[in-house]
Amino acid sequence: MTEPLATNEAAPPATQEHHIRTTRHGRFFTLGPADERAREVWFVLHGYGNLAQRFLRYFSPLDDGTRLIVAPEALNRFYLVPPEGASAKDRLVGASWMTKEDRQNEIDDYVRYLDAVADAVSARARRTVGVMTVVVGFSQGTATAARWVTTGRIRPRHLILWGGMLPPELELHRADHPLRQLSLRFVIGSDDGFATPALIGEQESRLRDARLPYELERFDGGHAIDAKPLRSIAASISAR
Repeated sequence: MTEPLATNEAAPPATQEHHIRTTRHGRFFTLGPADERAREVWFVLHGYGNLAQRFLRYFSPLDDGTRLIVAPEALNRFYLVPPEGASAKDRLVGASWMTKEDRQNEIDDYVRYLDAVADAVSARARRTVGVMTVVVGFSQGTATAARWVTTGRIRPRHLILWGGMLPPELELHRADHPLRQLSLRFVIGSDDGFATPALIGEQESRLRDARLPYELERFDGGHAIDAKPLRSIAASISAR
């Protein structure tokens, strides 16, 4: 329990903020062949409070022997229930890509981390030439995916933003913007409480104003990865 400050307590001294860059371990999970059988590589970025291994299960319908599906895990983990809810060994853990705190450093860190994941996947694969790359972001992962494609080294052919929007700081009017060099698709459930009609309308207006091509696909469902539209999207991508 937090103790209240005494009314006669002196004001705290002025503080100075400092930063250092450190090295830490990140993990990712894969599904499918990491060799010459893979014709597509899908990087799938989970939402707030999820973990990569749990999230990867939603993409098992795409595991047909021709796709390597890679799920990086956000570096910031936390317990999903308070200490009084369960003992530490029984408490579920989730992860977050960032918060508003130290925002730009958080973004820079995860972009470098995701680039490192992509490098590791390429190093393990026996063949990279001719392999199509797809990036999928879900919920909080939509902004993460868009920032990675915009400021990182990844250059996918397709970017799928599922249950979320582009981050507000992207300068979409730029003629050389990386989002103009790929197929951009938004996937929104009809009952998605986070991607509201107002937000969708604002997003579409922003994209039209920037004359940035995109597709919007709706499906019957909520704020979740749904197998039926996922299979349909994957089939359309493979056919192109």
